[in-house]
Amino acid sequence: MATKKVGGQSEEKQATPEVQKICDEVKHQAEEKAGKKFTAFTAILFTTQVVAGTNYFIKVNVGGDQFIHLRVHKPLPHAGDKVQLQGIQVSKSCQDPIHYF
Repeated sequence: MATKKVGGQSEEKQATPEVQKICDEVKHQAEEKAGKKFTAFTAILFTTQVVAGTNYFIKVNVGGDQFIHLRVHKPLPHAGDKVQLQGIQVSKSCQDPIHYF
């Protein structure tokens, strides 16, 4: 049985409706950081990292064959904070693996 390193990233998984909701919440922040509007914003794959809350690393299709990677922090429920975009990588391809950044 494989063991998962504490604090390490999970395996890549297909995006879920919850992950798409997180993307929808940070789309405006992502557009500001990238300096452009995206015609599409569809979560494709994601990994997670458990910290004080959860970091989501999400591959997002932003139209055609263009992709970006997002790092989004979702705080623990009792914190009462909203999800926050912490990083963005642009000019990604469908084949690019999602790495910590």
